[in-house]
Parts: sequence; C-alpha cells; structure tokens
Amino acid sequence: MDEQRVRQRGPERWWRPGPPWQHADEADAEAAPGRLPWRSTVPLTVLVLVGSNLAAHAQPHREPLDVYARLLLLATCVLLLWRQRRPVAVAYGTAGLALVYLGAGYPYGPVFAAVAVACFSAVVAGRRRDAWAAIGTLWAGHLLISLWLYRVLPPPGDTGADPGQEVIVGTWVLIIVSVAELVRLRREQWARERADRAQAARRRADDERLRIARELHDVLAHSISVINIQAGMGLALLDSEPEQARAALTTIKAASKEALGEVRQVLDTLRAPGAAPRAPAPGLGRLPELVEQAAAAGLTVTVEGEPPRLPPGADLAAFRVVQEALTNVVRHSGSRKARVRLEHGGGELRLRVDDDGPATGADAGGSGNGLAGMRERALALGGTIEAGPRAGGGFRVLAVLPLTEPPLTEPPVTGSSPPAGLHRADREDR
Repeated sequence: MDEQRVRQRGPERWWRPGPPWQHADEADAEAAPGRLPWRSTVPLTVLVLVGSNLAAHAQPHREPLDVYARLLLLATCVLLLWRQRRPVAVAYGTAGLALVYLGAGYPYGPVFAAVAVACFSAVVAGRRRDAWAAIGTLWAGHLLISLWLYRVLPPPGDTGADPGQEVIVGTWVLIIVSVAELVRLRREQWARERADRAQAARRRADDERLRIARELHDVLAHSISVINIQAGMGLALLDSEPEQARAALTTIKAASKEALGEVRQVLDTLRAPGAAPRAPAPGLGRLPELVEQAAAAGLTVTVEGEPPRLPPGADLAAFRVVQEALTNVVRHSGSRKARVRLEHGGGELRLRVDDDGPATGADAGGSGNGLAGMRERALALGGTIEAGPRAGGGFRVLAVLPLTEPPLTEPPVTGSSPPAGLHRADREDR
C-alpha cells in the first residue's frame, strides 16, 4: 500500500517552491486535513514569550511582565492555531489582544509578530480587506494610546510617543501588508503553475492512452481480419480440400503469433513506462510482410516506389497507414486487388493506397476508429490524411508525411472536425 501511494504521488522532492512556513502548514494539512498548524505556531509562541522577556529588560520604564501579560501573549499565539480555518476572526482577535496588551502598559516586543502572521494568513486566504481593517485598527488604537490616553493608562509617568515614531510604525504596517500581498500573489502564481503542470501531465497521459489505443487497434484489426477470413476459408474447405484448410490454419497461427508479439510489446510499455522496447517498432521495411499477409487473405497487393529513409515516428505511422488501409480493403471491399504507391520529394512522403471496389456492404465488425487513428498519427507528425471514394470507383487513402521530425508543439486537439477531403464512405471502419 505504501508503494502504491509513492507511485501515485511521485518521488519526493528535496525542494518545493514557497516560503518555509508555508511548507510546515502544508505538511500538517497533508498529514490530516483537520489538523491545526502546530509546527509553525509552537516556534512562534516560543519566540513571542522569550522575546517579550528580553524586551522587558530593555524597557524598564514599562510595566513588568506578570501573569496577566503572559496569559495575553499566550492567548494571542494560541489563536494562531485557527488562522487557516477562521482567518478573519483570528486577525481581529490577535489585533484586539495586542491592543489590550499595549494598553496595559506592558513592553513592546514580538507580540506584533503574532498579529503580522494572523493578518498575513488572512491576506493569503483572500480576506484582504479584513486583514487591512484588523491591522489598521491595531495601529489606530496604538496611535490613540501613545498620543492621548497614555496620561490615564499605565505605566505611570509615561511621556507618550513622538509623532515621528508613529510614522515609522505606520511604515512598518504598510511593509507587512505589502509583503503579505506579494506572498499572496506568489502563492496564486504557484497554484497556477501546479495546475498547469497537472494539466500537462493529464495531457501527456491522454496522448499516451490514445497512442496505445491506436497501436492496439491497428495491430488487432489487421491480424484478426486475416484470422477471420482464413478461419472462414478453413471451415469451408475442411472436408473438401484439407490441404488448403491446413494452409489457412498455418496462416492463422502465424498471424496470431505476430499479433501477440506486438500486443505484448505495447503492454510492456504500460508495465514499465520509459523503458526501452525489446523489439524495434515496425516500419516500411516490413512492407513485404504486409503484402504476404494480404496475399494469405486473398488480396493481391502491388507496391510502386521505394520507401525513403524516415524518422522512427514517421516510419511507424506510414506502416500503420498501409496496414489499416489494406485491412479495410480486406474487410469492406469487393475488389481483391490493391495498389500501394510511395513517392517522396520536397521534404515529404506521399503514400497512396487504392482499391477498385465496390464496397461489399457487409458488417465486418469494424469499430469506426481506423481513419480516426490514421488522422491522429498524421496530425501528430505535421502531416495530412485524405480518404474517400474515387471518381472512377473504389476507395483511396492518401497520406502526406514529413521526412523530418516535426518541432515540439502542443498536441493536436482530438475530436475536432476532420480535414477537407475526409469522407465517411459506406464502409464502416472507414
């Protein structure tokens, strides 16, 4: 079970974007969605308590820290445990407790850090106005105490604050708010980047799923069509011509063996993603094998032209186009002859497969995905596919594929309308 979780989440990274305190809170949230952010709150509480003691020694003219002061400091920090669930209430609560602490005449110190963290969390949570209002309330209350109410509030003999000091305090308030806004924007940017990466991963998974579906369709459609025709021929000739029936069974054995090998190769990529294939991908170099398999199914194939040197992707796509086109002729055409013509020049390969028809109109159990798979292969390489009835009868498939690898671009959106020249004839798999 642990290994499965590791595979789903991916390898742990030693670095993640974002501030360290965010990572601590995210770790708490990942461990338990309802868990409070102890990991970041406890160190801050220690900082506030210890720092306030040090500040008390440096400010002997202020009221000494007593039990009430420590309770106020502790309550201010404890409120931070709920800053993710109730950011607005925590922002106002910490600002109010800090104002009571200052009004009681206790020394200035890290208590402002707790308010800053609370308002920071509120801004990051999207409650910007409430955060600004809370920190503005604290600053206005401090201004009121230090300029007017210091006469009646402890410590006795307090002389109040200089207006210039309040300007400095206000500047620090603006700095805190500005930093919070900056972090909020950065977090939104990180969230968008994570969403983009997740979308890219889903797109890659979809592309890989479509690729495997095309491979399985092309392999199985061709081989099973040959097996189906040879099985029917063998049954028909079993009693009258056993030798021909034996030849048909031999063809069935060879076709099924080849299909099993190619299907196993596709499935190996699912079991071990990224591993090198054990067998080379098929290409136009295996065109004679296709011709022999078509001949075993009763189809005479004439090949014109020599296959050029192609990149692996284009070579595989060209092979699958010929394979699918011949499979459709075997399934749906009344003609027992087909022509494959290869032409190359101008940086592209023109691959044409013709048959004289007519369509048989019989239901051969096609899925209707043959031409769609051809078109997806061609578009992925920057090529085109045209297929439809010929003017003089029969059917034609024309593929134009580049002789070089295409530049890396966004994958084409599948399911869009087919290009001009692509027609659905009365042959089901086309």
